[in-house]
Amino acid sequence: MLYRLIRPLLYRMDAEVAHHLAFGALRRAARVPLVTGGLRSMAQVRDPRLEVRALGRTFPNPLGLAAGFDKDAVGFEALGALGFGHVEIGTLTGQPQEGNPKPRLFRLESDRALLNRMGFNNGGSLAAVPRLSQPREVLVGVNIGKTKVVPEDEAIADYVLSTERLARHADYFVVNVSSPNTPGLRDLQAVEKLAPLLRAVRDALDAHSDARVPLLVKIAPDLADADIEAVARMAMELELDGVLATNTTIDRSGLQTPSATVEALGAGGLSGAPLKTRSLDVLRRLRRVAGDSLLLISVGGIENAEDAWARIRAGATLVQLYTAFIYGGPLLPKRICQGLAQAVTDAGFDNIADAIGVDA
Repeated sequence: MLYRLIRPLLYRMDAEVAHHLAFGALRRAARVPLVTGGLRSMAQVRDPRLEVRALGRTFPNPLGLAAGFDKDAVGFEALGALGFGHVEIGTLTGQPQEGNPKPRLFRLESDRALLNRMGFNNGGSLAAVPRLSQPREVLVGVNIGKTKVVPEDEAIADYVLSTERLARHADYFVVNVSSPNTPGLRDLQAVEKLAPLLRAVRDALDAHSDARVPLLVKIAPDLADADIEAVARMAMELELDGVLATNTTIDRSGLQTPSATVEALGAGGLSGAPLKTRSLDVLRRLRRVAGDSLLLISVGGIENAEDAWARIRAGATLVQLYTAFIYGGPLLPKRICQGLAQAVTDAGFDNIADAIGVDA
């Protein structure tokens, strides 16, 4: 109810400014132990029907917050208190960078979508180490990408540098080669370039962590179907732990927002409801190729419990959202988890893991 009252005020601001104000307020509130405890009791859904054993960890529920919201790992505990079963931080790069010129984040309210060309703005992977090394309650995935100024022939070294710094502090690791906002980054999705990159990151994880850190790759929805299948086969050959699908799209067809053209808003990646169909299609294709050999995390267009339930039944072990959190507010994770728990019971299952892939 409170979010419905303040949302119109936030929406009068530049989207990035509103994000920093709202996220900053949440972080400041969560520094007070009594407030954090109150958030957990109000927002978290602790239900054994939702517990998922995956990636060597026990997730309290399958719903996570996608990378991009907490780029610098400054508020993952506060976000976990709101009921997310895991928080993926980043994307972090080897060097600090400011990202693309502002404005670079836009709301497309008629489409329940966001358009961004942030450009991996972050303080660099080294700066995040002290925050990630602190004891925490929430499971944290670490998402890394390429520094913009680093040429392609030095990309592997750049990814390895961040891996060496962060390996000990991640519950799982994600190599991001699919953002449309770093020039040339998506070229690294080609299997002949991606395979050596992932091998190098795997080796660095093993060399710089005491326990095995699960490794996943995040792909774009704009890949051709044949390329998606090639990535799945390569991931199995390399014995990756999983694939995260999908990132934002550069496709703007069918949007309701008149001003969402490239001419009006410029380049960028689209997230939210318009991605719903394609992200589900990519998930199904990955599942058909990989079966149970890869853990799949589905993200893109998930807005409610029904969307999350459909992804799980299609083969996702974990699901993530971002844009829906902006539109739905801080109690959205609770509503989705409550809906998922009811869906488990209605389907006659004891635990949500029993539903993974039943429609595949």
